[in-house]
Amino acid sequence: MIRIGLLGCGRIGQVHGRTLSRMAQARVVAVSDAVPAAAEALAASLSAEVRDSHALIDSADIDAVVIGTPTDTHYDLIHRAAAAGKAIFCEKPVDMSVARIRECQKVVEAAGVAFLTAFNRRFDPSFAAMQAAIRDGQIGRVELVTILSRDPAPPPISYIKSSGGIFRDMMIHDLDMARFLTGEDPVEVFARGSALVDPEIGAAGDVDTAAVTLTMPSGALVQISNSRRATYGYDQRAEVHGAQGMLSVGNMPETQMRLANTGGFRSSPAMNFFLERYEDAYAAEMNHFIDCLVTGTPPSPSITDGLKAQMLADAAAKSLDTGAPVAVS
Repeated sequence: MIRIGLLGCGRIGQVHGRTLSRMAQARVVAVSDAVPAAAEALAASLSAEVRDSHALIDSADIDAVVIGTPTDTHYDLIHRAAAAGKAIFCEKPVDMSVARIRECQKVVEAAGVAFLTAFNRRFDPSFAAMQAAIRDGQIGRVELVTILSRDPAPPPISYIKSSGGIFRDMMIHDLDMARFLTGEDPVEVFARGSALVDPEIGAAGDVDTAAVTLTMPSGALVQISNSRRATYGYDQRAEVHGAQGMLSVGNMPETQMRLANTGGFRSSPAMNFFLERYEDAYAAEMNHFIDCLVTGTPPSPSITDGLKAQMLADAAAKSLDTGAPVAVS
């Protein structure tokens, strides 16, 4: 039985708590949150205790911690958990700073603790199947990848100001997916962006509409487009074109029902947002983490994957600022 300490009792903490409550090989022993009411509510639903974050990490009855707190708290929590010998499941991004992620990487590796960077989209059944088909050579050599991510509506401006920008906050998932699908690390990043959805986002120093082209060592190209607005729901699609065929993943509708009449064909809208769209992925990634702890297998994606995604996000931000491609080593 893997004994879990859950740090952060907001939306994502509640998702992970529900998943863990259904697992035979894991149990949430304690939770912690800066908002006492949130911690008490989640603890009650999980029959767990409420503890201070430091006390939770240092507790002898905790084997692993799940970090679902704000990004600016991750650095200290990772260092403390590594020092305490706890396995770590950490939501993305590991940190907003590449240098600080490298410091986290050093302490994690020195402590020899398991670490998973929670890029949940790798565990989505459709995207996982796409990656497996590429790996198995079903479309031959990959030549062109297109990844589209569009949120149903922009977040509050207060969030935009502390998010690190669209590349580090939103596109970082797609940058990781580019590496996951192709099995390659980009050598060049070229980004363009505009504030078209909300002028306040531009005034805050960010963009809400962005396009990035990644060049891979093989010569394959990856095109990523992001928007903070999609009037039709949460838009999550990908297409991989290869020498011998093409793979695609479309949006997940709220229902599979379709209406056909004299006016044409009508289907349900896309799922509203990430919690609904990636419900299965969140469960699969947590199951993977627990299975790895039980079997002694290193979890994936690792802290190195979190570092590389952040490096690509930084390169995209630099490319947008300079208007020029940025080489990535």
